[in-house]
Amino acid sequence: MRRYRAVSLAVFVVAVCALVGGLFGRGAFATEERLPQDYRAFTSALSIVQSRYVGSYQSDQLVYGAIRGMLQTLDPHSNFMDPKEYAQLRERQEGHYYGIGITIQSVNGTISVVSIFDGSPAYKAGIRRGDQIATIDGQTTKGWTSDQAVDKIKGAKGTNVALGIQRFGYAEPVPIQVARDEIHILSVPAAFMIDSTTGYVRISEFAETTDEELGHALQDLASKGMKRLVFDLRGNPGGALDQAIRVANRFLPKGDVIVSTHGRIANSDEDYRATEPSQFTDMPMIVLVNRSSASASEIVTGALQDHDRALVVGETTFGKALVQSVYRISGGAGLALTTAHYFTPSGRMIQRPWDASFDDYLTYTMRPQDDHRKHSPDELKHTDGGRPVYSGGGIEPDRRMDGPIEGFNPTAFGRTLAARQEFARFAERFSSATDHRITEKSTGRHLVERGFSVDDQMVNEFRDQLKQENLQIDEASFTKDLPFIKAMIQDQINLALFGTNVASEQLIKLDPQAQYALGLFSEARQLTELSKTKAKAGDGR
Repeated sequence: MRRYRAVSLAVFVVAVCALVGGLFGRGAFATEERLPQDYRAFTSALSIVQSRYVGSYQSDQLVYGAIRGMLQTLDPHSNFMDPKEYAQLRERQEGHYYGIGITIQSVNGTISVVSIFDGSPAYKAGIRRGDQIATIDGQTTKGWTSDQAVDKIKGAKGTNVALGIQRFGYAEPVPIQVARDEIHILSVPAAFMIDSTTGYVRISEFAETTDEELGHALQDLASKGMKRLVFDLRGNPGGALDQAIRVANRFLPKGDVIVSTHGRIANSDEDYRATEPSQFTDMPMIVLVNRSSASASEIVTGALQDHDRALVVGETTFGKALVQSVYRISGGAGLALTTAHYFTPSGRMIQRPWDASFDDYLTYTMRPQDDHRKHSPDELKHTDGGRPVYSGGGIEPDRRMDGPIEGFNPTAFGRTLAARQEFARFAERFSSATDHRITEKSTGRHLVERGFSVDDQMVNEFRDQLKQENLQIDEASFTKDLPFIKAMIQDQINLALFGTNVASEQLIKLDPQAQYALGLFSEARQLTELSKTKAKAGDGR
Protein backbone atom coordinates (compact mmCIF):
# COMPACT_ATOMS: atom_id res chain seq x y z
CA MET A 1 0.00 0.00 0.00
CA ARG A 2 1.30 3.45 -0.94
CA ARG A 3 1.65 6.06 1.78
CA TYR A 4 0.33 9.53 1.01
CA ARG A 5 3.15 12.04 1.37
CA ALA A 6 2.67 14.74 4.03
CA VAL A 7 4.37 17.36 1.91
CA SER A 8 1.83 16.85 -0.86
CA LEU A 9 -0.99 17.13 1.64
CA ALA A 10 0.51 20.40 2.81
CA VAL A 11 0.42 21.70 -0.76
CA PHE A 12 -3.24 20.80 -1.05
CA VAL A 13 -4.13 22.31 2.31
CA VAL A 14 -2.56 25.62 1.33
CA ALA A 15 -4.50 25.59 -1.93
CA VAL A 16 -7.76 24.72 -0.17
CA CYS A 17 -7.18 27.61 2.25
CA ALA A 18 -6.94 30.00 -0.69
CA LEU A 19 -10.05 28.61 -2.33
CA VAL A 20 -12.20 28.47 0.77
CA GLY A 21 -11.21 31.96 1.84
CA GLY A 22 -12.11 33.26 -1.61
CA LEU A 23 -15.42 31.45 -1.84
CA PHE A 24 -16.83 32.10 1.58
CA GLY A 25 -15.05 35.18 2.99
CA ARG A 26 -17.63 35.61 5.78
CA GLY A 27 -15.26 36.24 8.63
CA ALA A 28 -12.69 34.17 10.44
CA PHE A 29 -15.21 32.30 12.62
CA ALA A 30 -17.34 31.01 9.74
CA THR A 31 -14.25 30.07 7.73
CA GLU A 32 -12.62 28.20 10.63
CA GLU A 33 -15.84 26.23 11.15
CA ARG A 34 -16.03 25.25 7.50
CA LEU A 35 -12.35 24.38 6.86
CA PRO A 36 -12.17 21.19 8.99
CA GLN A 37 -15.29 19.90 7.21
CA ASP A 38 -13.67 20.51 3.79
CA TYR A 39 -10.44 18.85 4.91
CA ARG A 40 -12.33 15.82 6.19
CA ALA A 41 -14.18 15.42 2.90
CA PHE A 42 -10.92 15.48 0.95
CA THR A 43 -8.90 13.27 3.27
CA SER A 44 -11.76 10.76 3.50
CA ALA A 45 -11.91 10.49 -0.28
CA LEU A 46 -8.13 10.18 -0.46
CA SER A 47 -8.14 7.46 2.20
CA ILE A 48 -10.71 5.43 0.29
CA VAL A 49 -8.66 5.71 -2.92
CA GLN A 50 -5.51 4.60 -1.11
CA SER A 51 -7.10 1.60 0.56
CA ARG A 52 -9.55 0.39 -2.05
CA TYR A 53 -8.53 1.50 -5.56
CA VAL A 54 -7.82 -1.54 -7.72
CA GLY A 55 -5.13 0.02 -9.93
CA SER A 56 -1.77 1.65 -9.34
CA TYR A 57 -1.39 5.39 -8.82
CA GLN A 58 1.12 8.09 -7.88
CA SER A 59 0.29 10.05 -4.75
CA ASP A 60 1.57 13.38 -6.05
CA GLN A 61 -0.53 13.03 -9.21
CA LEU A 62 -3.63 12.54 -7.06
CA VAL A 63 -2.98 15.85 -5.32
CA TYR A 64 -2.01 17.64 -8.54
CA GLY A 65 -5.23 16.48 -10.16
CA ALA A 66 -7.27 17.62 -7.17
CA ILE A 67 -5.71 21.09 -7.25
CA ARG A 68 -6.28 21.37 -11.00
CA GLY A 69 -9.92 20.40 -10.58
CA MET A 70 -10.34 22.95 -7.80
CA LEU A 71 -8.90 25.80 -9.86
CA GLN A 72 -10.99 24.88 -12.90
CA THR A 73 -14.12 25.78 -10.93
CA LEU A 74 -12.93 29.39 -10.57
CA ASP A 75 -12.23 30.90 -13.99
CA PRO A 76 -10.65 29.96 -17.34
CA HIS A 77 -7.17 31.21 -16.40
CA SER A 78 -6.39 30.10 -12.85
CA ASN A 79 -4.30 26.95 -13.20
CA PHE A 80 -1.84 24.61 -11.54
CA MET A 81 1.63 23.78 -12.88
CA ASP A 82 3.55 20.66 -11.93
CA PRO A 83 7.30 21.14 -11.31
CA LYS A 84 8.19 20.65 -14.99
CA GLU A 85 5.52 23.08 -16.22
CA TYR A 86 6.50 25.65 -13.59
CA ALA A 87 10.19 25.40 -14.53
CA GLN A 88 9.29 25.94 -18.20
CA LEU A 89 7.21 28.99 -17.27
CA ARG A 90 10.13 30.46 -15.32
CA GLU A 91 12.47 29.90 -18.27
CA ARG A 92 10.17 31.87 -20.54
CA GLN A 93 9.62 34.62 -17.96
CA GLU A 94 13.33 35.01 -17.27
CA GLY A 95 14.14 34.83 -20.98
CA HIS A 96 17.15 32.51 -20.67
CA TYR A 97 18.37 29.00 -19.87
CA TYR A 98 21.35 26.77 -20.74
CA GLY A 99 21.17 24.43 -23.71
CA ILE A 100 21.32 24.62 -27.51
CA GLY A 101 18.14 26.61 -28.25
CA ILE A 102 15.56 24.21 -29.67
CA THR A 103 12.06 23.06 -28.81
CA ILE A 104 11.45 19.37 -29.39
CA GLN A 105 8.50 17.01 -29.46
CA SER A 106 8.24 13.23 -29.32
CA VAL A 107 5.77 11.84 -31.85
CA ASN A 108 5.37 8.06 -31.92
CA GLY A 109 8.78 7.69 -30.32
CA THR A 110 10.56 9.99 -32.79
CA ILE A 111 12.20 13.19 -31.49
CA SER A 112 11.49 16.11 -33.83
CA VAL A 113 12.68 19.72 -33.73
CA VAL A 114 9.60 21.95 -33.45
CA SER A 115 11.30 25.35 -33.30
CA ILE A 116 14.73 26.98 -33.06
CA PHE A 117 15.61 30.26 -31.37
CA ASP A 118 17.29 32.77 -33.67
CA GLY A 119 21.00 33.09 -33.02
CA SER A 120 21.14 30.05 -30.73
CA PRO A 121 23.93 27.41 -30.93
CA ALA A 122 21.51 25.07 -32.74
CA TYR A 123 20.69 27.81 -35.27
CA LYS A 124 24.38 28.55 -35.88
CA ALA A 125 25.18 24.85 -36.24
CA GLY A 126 22.61 24.43 -38.99
CA ILE A 127 19.88 22.49 -37.20
CA ARG A 128 16.51 23.02 -38.86
CA ARG A 129 12.91 22.92 -37.75
CA GLY A 130 11.51 19.55 -38.85
CA ASP A 131 14.81 17.75 -38.28
CA GLN A 132 14.53 14.44 -36.47
CA ILE A 133 17.13 13.78 -33.78
CA ALA A 134 18.12 10.17 -34.41
CA THR A 135 20.99 10.01 -31.90
CA ILE A 136 22.31 12.03 -28.95
CA ASP A 137 25.93 11.43 -27.99
CA GLY A 138 25.83 8.17 -29.91
CA GLN A 139 22.68 6.84 -28.25
CA THR A 140 19.63 6.12 -30.39
CA THR A 141 16.58 8.18 -29.40
CA LYS A 142 14.02 5.77 -30.84
CA GLY A 143 11.18 5.43 -28.36
CA TRP A 144 12.41 8.26 -26.12
CA THR A 145 10.10 10.78 -24.51
CA SER A 146 10.68 14.52 -24.90
CA ASP A 147 11.84 14.71 -21.28
CA GLN A 148 14.49 12.04 -21.87
CA ALA A 149 15.84 13.93 -24.88
CA VAL A 150 15.79 17.30 -23.08
CA ASP A 151 17.75 15.85 -20.16
CA LYS A 152 20.48 14.72 -22.57
CA ILE A 153 20.56 17.91 -24.65
CA LYS A 154 20.66 20.46 -21.83
CA GLY A 155 23.91 20.87 -19.94
CA ALA A 156 26.63 23.16 -18.69
CA LYS A 157 27.72 26.14 -20.74
CA GLY A 158 30.65 25.35 -23.03
CA THR A 159 30.12 21.59 -23.14
CA ASN A 160 29.32 19.84 -26.43
CA VAL A 161 26.50 17.54 -27.46
CA ALA A 162 26.76 15.31 -30.55
CA LEU A 163 23.54 14.93 -32.53
CA GLY A 164 22.67 12.68 -35.44
CA ILE A 165 20.11 14.56 -37.54
CA GLN A 166 17.74 12.78 -39.93
CA ARG A 167 16.65 15.27 -42.60
CA PHE A 168 14.57 15.21 -45.75
CA GLY A 169 16.79 14.33 -48.74
CA TYR A 170 19.57 12.67 -46.72
CA ALA A 171 19.87 8.89 -46.66
CA GLU A 172 21.90 8.77 -43.43
CA PRO A 173 21.79 10.87 -40.25
CA VAL A 174 23.86 14.05 -40.54
CA PRO A 175 26.37 14.43 -37.64
CA ILE A 176 26.30 17.83 -35.94
CA GLN A 177 28.30 18.97 -32.90
CA VAL A 178 26.69 21.77 -30.89
CA ALA A 179 28.29 23.71 -28.02
CA ARG A 180 25.85 24.43 -25.21
CA ASP A 181 25.47 28.06 -24.17
CA GLU A 182 23.14 30.44 -22.40
CA ILE A 183 19.99 30.69 -24.50
CA HIS A 184 18.20 34.02 -24.69
CA ILE A 185 14.52 33.78 -25.60
CA LEU A 186 13.74 36.99 -27.45
CA SER A 187 10.34 38.57 -26.88
CA VAL A 188 11.07 41.21 -29.55
CA PRO A 189 11.83 38.85 -32.44
CA ALA A 190 11.55 41.41 -35.25
CA ALA A 191 12.50 45.07 -35.60
CA PHE A 192 13.34 46.73 -38.91
CA MET A 193 12.63 49.68 -41.20
CA ILE A 194 9.73 49.16 -43.61
CA ASP A 195 10.81 52.22 -45.57
CA SER A 196 13.04 55.22 -44.99
CA THR A 197 10.82 56.67 -42.23
CA THR A 198 8.61 53.80 -41.00
CA GLY A 199 9.83 51.49 -38.27
CA TYR A 200 8.33 48.12 -37.40
CA VAL A 201 8.56 46.32 -34.04
CA ARG A 202 6.87 43.09 -33.05
CA ILE A 203 6.51 41.88 -29.45
CA SER A 204 5.63 38.18 -29.22
CA GLU A 205 5.06 38.12 -25.43
CA PHE A 206 5.86 40.12 -22.30
CA ALA A 207 8.82 38.52 -20.51
CA GLU A 208 11.24 39.94 -17.94
CA THR A 209 13.52 41.33 -20.69
CA THR A 210 10.85 42.79 -23.00
CA ASP A 211 11.21 46.47 -22.08
CA GLU A 212 15.00 46.27 -22.34
CA GLU A 213 14.77 44.56 -25.75
CA LEU A 214 12.24 47.14 -26.94
CA GLY A 215 14.46 50.01 -25.80
CA HIS A 216 17.37 48.70 -27.87
CA ALA A 217 15.11 48.16 -30.89
CA LEU A 218 13.63 51.67 -30.75
CA GLN A 219 17.03 53.32 -30.40
CA ASP A 220 18.35 51.32 -33.36
CA LEU A 221 15.38 52.27 -35.54
CA ALA A 222 15.60 55.92 -34.48
CA SER A 223 19.25 55.96 -35.58
CA LYS A 224 18.08 54.71 -39.00
CA GLY A 225 15.61 57.56 -39.46
CA MET A 226 12.37 56.26 -37.94
CA LYS A 227 9.70 58.97 -37.84
CA ARG A 228 6.64 56.75 -37.40
CA LEU A 229 6.05 53.23 -36.04
CA VAL A 230 4.04 50.09 -36.76
CA PHE A 231 3.79 48.33 -33.39
CA ASP A 232 2.74 44.70 -33.88
CA LEU A 233 1.04 42.93 -30.95
CA ARG A 234 -0.83 40.36 -33.04
CA GLY A 235 -0.85 36.90 -31.51
CA ASN A 236 0.72 38.22 -28.29
CA PRO A 237 -0.84 36.24 -25.40
CA GLY A 238 0.39 38.59 -22.66
CA GLY A 239 2.83 38.06 -19.82
CA ALA A 240 4.34 40.20 -17.08
CA LEU A 241 2.24 43.19 -15.92
CA ASP A 242 5.27 45.28 -14.99
CA GLN A 243 6.70 44.85 -18.49
CA ALA A 244 3.42 45.94 -20.08
CA ILE A 245 3.50 49.08 -17.95
CA ARG A 246 7.12 49.84 -18.91
CA VAL A 247 6.42 49.23 -22.60
CA ALA A 248 3.42 51.60 -22.56
CA ASN A 249 5.59 54.14 -20.71
CA ARG A 250 7.86 54.24 -23.80
CA PHE A 251 5.09 55.98 -25.73
CA LEU A 252 3.13 57.94 -23.10
CA PRO A 253 3.99 61.19 -21.31
CA LYS A 254 5.09 60.99 -17.71
CA GLY A 255 2.06 61.00 -15.39
CA ASP A 256 -0.45 59.32 -17.74
CA VAL A 257 -2.39 56.43 -16.21
CA ILE A 258 -1.53 53.16 -17.98
CA VAL A 259 -3.73 50.66 -16.14
CA SER A 260 -5.68 50.29 -12.91
CA THR A 261 -6.06 47.04 -10.98
CA HIS A 262 -8.69 46.09 -8.41
CA GLY A 263 -8.63 42.91 -6.33
CA ARG A 264 -8.81 41.37 -2.84
CA ILE A 265 -5.17 40.98 -1.85
CA ALA A 266 -3.07 43.73 -0.31
CA ASN A 267 -1.90 46.46 -2.73
CA SER A 268 -4.03 45.08 -5.57
CA ASP A 269 -6.03 48.33 -5.89
CA GLU A 270 -3.64 50.62 -7.66
CA ASP A 271 -3.25 53.06 -10.54
CA TYR A 272 -0.08 52.49 -12.57
CA ARG A 273 1.25 55.57 -14.33
CA ALA A 274 4.02 56.44 -16.74
CA THR A 275 6.86 57.40 -14.42
CA GLU A 276 9.73 57.95 -16.86
CA PRO A 277 10.17 60.53 -19.63
CA SER A 278 10.47 59.12 -23.15
CA GLN A 279 11.64 60.38 -26.52
CA PHE A 280 8.88 58.49 -28.38
CA THR A 281 5.76 60.27 -27.10
CA ASP A 282 5.24 62.42 -30.22
CA MET A 283 5.79 59.83 -32.94
CA PRO A 284 2.72 58.70 -34.99
CA MET A 285 1.93 55.07 -34.17
CA ILE A 286 -0.26 52.28 -35.48
CA VAL A 287 -0.85 49.27 -33.22
CA LEU A 288 -1.72 46.00 -34.96
CA VAL A 289 -3.84 43.56 -32.93
CA ASN A 290 -5.90 40.48 -33.64
CA ARG A 291 -8.21 38.07 -31.84
CA SER A 292 -5.21 36.33 -30.23
CA SER A 293 -3.83 39.51 -28.64
CA ALA A 294 -4.55 39.14 -24.93
CA SER A 295 -3.87 40.29 -21.39
CA ALA A 296 -0.67 42.40 -21.18
CA SER A 297 -0.87 43.21 -24.89
CA GLU A 298 -4.40 44.51 -24.27
CA ILE A 299 -3.12 46.65 -21.38
CA VAL A 300 -0.67 48.37 -23.72
CA THR A 301 -3.19 48.69 -26.55
CA GLY A 302 -5.91 50.01 -24.24
CA ALA A 303 -3.62 52.63 -22.73
CA LEU A 304 -2.44 53.89 -26.13
CA GLN A 305 -6.00 53.96 -27.47
CA ASP A 306 -7.53 55.67 -24.42
CA HIS A 307 -4.90 58.42 -24.49
CA ASP A 308 -5.37 58.87 -28.27
CA ARG A 309 -1.72 57.98 -28.62
CA ALA A 310 -2.02 55.37 -31.39
CA LEU A 311 -4.45 54.19 -34.05
CA VAL A 312 -5.47 50.58 -33.36
CA VAL A 313 -5.93 48.46 -36.49
CA GLY A 314 -7.00 44.84 -36.94
CA GLU A 315 -9.46 42.69 -35.01
CA THR A 316 -11.15 42.84 -31.62
CA THR A 317 -8.69 41.44 -29.08
CA PHE A 318 -9.26 38.35 -26.95
CA GLY A 319 -10.68 40.12 -23.90
CA LYS A 320 -8.69 38.91 -20.90
CA ALA A 321 -8.67 41.49 -18.11
CA LEU A 322 -7.67 39.17 -15.28
CA VAL A 323 -4.39 39.57 -13.42
CA GLN A 324 -2.72 36.27 -12.50
CA SER A 325 -0.35 36.07 -9.58
CA VAL A 326 2.04 33.12 -9.84
CA TYR A 327 2.97 31.39 -6.59
CA ARG A 328 5.68 28.79 -6.13
CA ILE A 329 4.41 26.08 -3.82
CA SER A 330 5.84 22.90 -2.32
CA GLY A 331 7.88 20.51 -4.44
CA GLY A 332 8.73 23.05 -7.13
CA ALA A 333 5.14 23.26 -8.40
CA GLY A 334 3.39 26.52 -9.22
CA LEU A 335 -0.04 28.07 -8.92
CA ALA A 336 -1.36 30.84 -11.18
CA LEU A 337 -4.33 32.44 -9.43
CA THR A 338 -6.55 35.30 -10.57
CA THR A 339 -6.06 38.00 -7.93
CA ALA A 340 -7.32 41.17 -9.62
CA HIS A 341 -9.13 42.70 -12.57
CA TYR A 342 -7.52 45.42 -14.63
CA PHE A 343 -9.11 48.51 -16.16
CA THR A 344 -7.88 50.75 -18.96
CA PRO A 345 -7.35 54.50 -18.28
CA SER A 346 -10.89 55.33 -19.44
CA GLY A 347 -12.32 52.83 -16.95
CA ARG A 348 -12.92 49.95 -19.36
CA MET A 349 -12.82 46.40 -18.06
CA ILE A 350 -12.35 44.51 -21.29
CA GLN A 351 -12.87 41.01 -19.87
CA ARG A 352 -15.25 38.96 -22.00
CA PRO A 353 -17.90 37.00 -20.11
CA TRP A 354 -17.46 33.20 -20.09
CA ASP A 355 -19.88 30.31 -20.18
CA ALA A 356 -20.08 27.72 -17.42
CA SER A 357 -17.84 25.22 -19.22
CA PHE A 358 -15.50 27.95 -20.61
CA ASP A 359 -15.88 26.33 -24.07
CA ASP A 360 -17.23 29.35 -25.95
CA TYR A 361 -14.75 31.60 -24.18
CA LEU A 362 -11.67 29.51 -24.95
CA THR A 363 -12.62 28.89 -28.60
CA TYR A 364 -13.09 32.61 -29.32
CA THR A 365 -10.08 32.78 -31.65
CA MET A 366 -11.48 30.01 -33.85
CA ARG A 367 -14.78 31.73 -34.62
CA PRO A 368 -15.64 34.60 -37.01
CA GLN A 369 -15.69 38.00 -35.38
CA ASP A 370 -18.87 39.97 -34.84
CA ASP A 371 -18.40 43.28 -36.65
CA HIS A 372 -21.52 44.78 -35.09
CA ARG A 373 -21.50 43.73 -31.45
CA LYS A 374 -24.22 45.54 -29.54
CA HIS A 375 -23.23 47.60 -26.51
CA SER A 376 -25.22 48.51 -23.43
CA PRO A 377 -25.15 52.17 -22.36
CA ASP A 378 -23.02 51.44 -19.29
CA GLU A 379 -20.26 49.99 -21.52
CA LEU A 380 -19.66 53.34 -23.22
CA LYS A 381 -16.48 55.17 -22.22
CA HIS A 382 -14.47 57.92 -23.91
CA THR A 383 -10.84 58.48 -24.76
CA ASP A 384 -9.03 61.63 -23.63
CA GLY A 385 -10.05 63.24 -26.92
CA GLY A 386 -13.71 62.21 -26.59
CA ARG A 387 -13.74 59.22 -28.95
CA PRO A 388 -16.19 56.44 -27.93
CA VAL A 389 -14.72 53.13 -26.71
CA TYR A 390 -16.44 50.22 -25.01
CA SER A 391 -16.05 47.82 -22.09
CA GLY A 392 -16.95 44.18 -21.84
CA GLY A 393 -15.47 42.29 -24.76
CA GLY A 394 -11.89 42.94 -25.75
CA ILE A 395 -10.45 46.08 -27.31
CA GLU A 396 -12.20 47.00 -30.52
CA PRO A 397 -9.90 48.44 -33.22
CA ASP A 398 -10.30 51.97 -34.52
CA ARG A 399 -10.11 50.51 -38.03
CA ARG A 400 -11.19 46.91 -38.53
CA MET A 401 -9.75 44.39 -40.95
CA ASP A 402 -9.99 40.69 -40.22
CA GLY A 403 -6.72 38.78 -40.53
CA PRO A 404 -6.28 36.02 -37.93
CA ILE A 405 -3.32 34.30 -39.65
CA GLU A 406 -0.38 36.64 -40.31
CA GLY A 407 -2.78 39.34 -41.46
CA PHE A 408 -4.68 37.06 -43.87
CA ASN A 409 -8.25 35.82 -43.54
CA PRO A 410 -8.18 32.51 -45.46
CA THR A 411 -11.01 30.10 -46.11
CA ALA A 412 -11.61 27.07 -43.90
CA PHE A 413 -9.41 25.11 -46.32
CA GLY A 414 -6.54 27.57 -45.92
CA ARG A 415 -6.89 27.54 -42.13
CA THR A 416 -6.72 23.75 -42.23
CA LEU A 417 -3.45 23.88 -44.18
CA ALA A 418 -1.96 26.17 -41.54
CA ALA A 419 -3.27 24.10 -38.61
CA ARG A 420 -1.82 20.90 -40.12
CA GLN A 421 1.61 22.55 -40.45
CA GLU A 422 1.60 21.88 -44.20
CA PHE A 423 3.61 25.02 -44.98
CA ALA A 424 6.24 24.23 -42.35
CA ARG A 425 6.57 20.67 -43.67
CA PHE A 426 6.99 21.93 -47.22
CA ALA A 427 9.77 24.28 -46.10
CA GLU A 428 11.81 21.26 -45.00
CA ARG A 429 12.58 20.56 -48.68
CA PHE A 430 14.59 23.78 -49.09
CA SER A 431 18.14 24.86 -48.26
CA SER A 432 19.94 28.18 -48.45
CA ALA A 433 22.16 28.47 -51.50
CA THR A 434 24.84 30.15 -49.37
CA ASP A 435 24.75 27.71 -46.42
CA HIS A 436 27.68 25.29 -46.61
CA ARG A 437 27.73 24.11 -42.99
CA ILE A 438 26.52 20.63 -43.93
CA THR A 439 28.63 19.03 -46.67
CA GLU A 440 26.92 15.63 -46.92
CA LYS A 441 25.22 15.06 -50.27
CA SER A 442 21.43 15.19 -50.47
CA THR A 443 18.77 14.47 -53.06
CA GLY A 444 15.47 16.20 -53.75
CA ARG A 445 16.30 19.46 -51.96
CA HIS A 446 15.95 22.91 -53.54
CA LEU A 447 18.34 25.82 -53.09
CA VAL A 448 17.00 29.36 -52.59
CA GLU A 449 18.57 32.72 -51.81
CA ARG A 450 17.34 35.61 -49.67
CA GLY A 451 14.61 37.57 -51.40
CA PHE A 452 13.36 34.58 -53.43
CA SER A 453 9.82 34.53 -54.82
CA VAL A 454 7.37 31.63 -54.77
CA ASP A 455 6.92 30.47 -58.37
CA ASP A 456 4.42 28.14 -60.04
CA GLN A 457 6.77 25.17 -59.66
CA MET A 458 6.81 25.62 -55.86
CA VAL A 459 3.02 25.86 -55.78
CA ASN A 460 2.68 22.70 -57.89
CA GLU A 461 5.09 20.82 -55.62
CA PHE A 462 3.08 21.99 -52.63
CA ARG A 463 -0.06 20.60 -54.26
CA ASP A 464 1.76 17.31 -54.81
CA GLN A 465 2.63 17.19 -51.11
CA LEU A 466 -1.04 17.59 -50.19
CA LYS A 467 -2.00 14.80 -52.59
CA GLN A 468 0.67 12.50 -51.17
CA GLU A 469 -0.84 13.06 -47.74
CA ASN A 470 -4.29 12.22 -49.14
CA LEU A 471 -5.61 15.67 -48.28
CA GLN A 472 -8.66 16.49 -50.40
CA ILE A 473 -7.96 19.74 -52.26
CA ASP A 474 -10.87 22.15 -52.50
CA GLU A 475 -10.00 23.72 -55.86
CA ALA A 476 -12.20 26.80 -55.44
CA SER A 477 -10.73 27.50 -52.00
CA PHE A 478 -7.19 26.78 -53.20
CA THR A 479 -7.61 29.41 -55.94
CA LYS A 480 -9.13 31.93 -53.53
CA ASP A 481 -6.41 31.30 -50.97
CA LEU A 482 -3.54 31.37 -53.47
CA PRO A 483 -2.08 34.70 -52.22
CA PHE A 484 -2.21 33.33 -48.66
CA ILE A 485 -0.70 29.99 -49.70
CA LYS A 486 2.20 31.64 -51.56
CA ALA A 487 2.82 34.04 -48.67
CA MET A 488 2.90 31.21 -46.12
CA ILE A 489 5.24 29.09 -48.27
CA GLN A 490 7.62 32.04 -48.54
CA ASP A 491 7.32 32.87 -44.84
CA GLN A 492 7.99 29.34 -43.62
CA ILE A 493 11.02 28.91 -45.90
CA ASN A 494 12.38 32.27 -44.75
CA LEU A 495 11.82 31.34 -41.10
CA ALA A 496 13.60 28.03 -41.56
CA LEU A 497 16.58 29.39 -43.53
CA PHE A 498 17.06 33.06 -42.73
CA GLY A 499 15.45 33.76 -39.34
CA THR A 500 12.50 35.65 -37.91
CA ASN A 501 13.60 39.17 -38.78
CA VAL A 502 14.16 38.38 -42.48
CA ALA A 503 10.90 36.43 -42.63
CA SER A 504 9.00 39.35 -41.08
CA GLU A 505 10.59 41.87 -43.46
CA GLN A 506 9.41 39.83 -46.43
CA LEU A 507 5.98 38.96 -45.06
CA ILE A 508 5.06 42.55 -44.22
CA LYS A 509 5.09 43.31 -47.95
CA LEU A 510 2.32 40.72 -48.50
CA ASP A 511 0.40 41.04 -45.21
CA PRO A 512 -3.05 42.56 -46.10
CA GLN A 513 -3.66 43.84 -42.57
CA ALA A 514 -0.27 45.54 -42.33
CA GLN A 515 -0.55 47.03 -45.82
CA TYR A 516 -3.99 48.41 -44.93
CA ALA A 517 -2.54 49.90 -41.76
CA LEU A 518 0.29 51.63 -43.62
CA GLY A 519 -2.32 53.63 -45.53
CA LEU A 520 -3.79 55.00 -42.28
CA PHE A 521 -0.86 57.03 -40.98
CA SER A 522 -2.66 60.30 -41.74
CA GLU A 523 -5.23 59.30 -39.08
CA ALA A 524 -2.48 58.18 -36.72
CA ARG A 525 -0.81 61.58 -37.16
CA GLN A 526 -4.09 63.34 -36.29
CA LEU A 527 -4.31 61.29 -33.09
CA THR A 528 -0.74 62.25 -32.23
CA GLU A 529 -1.66 65.92 -32.57
CA LEU A 530 -4.77 65.32 -30.45
CA SER A 531 -2.72 63.70 -27.69
CA LYS A 532 -0.16 66.53 -27.80
CA THR A 533 -2.97 69.09 -27.46
CA LYS A 534 -4.32 67.18 -24.48
CA ALA A 535 -0.87 67.10 -22.89
CA LYS A 536 -0.46 70.86 -23.28
CA ALA A 537 -3.89 71.47 -21.80
CA GLY A 538 -2.94 69.29 -18.85
CA ASP A 539 0.27 71.29 -18.35
CA GLY A 540 -1.80 74.46 -18.34
CA ARG A 541 -3.89 73.19 -15.45
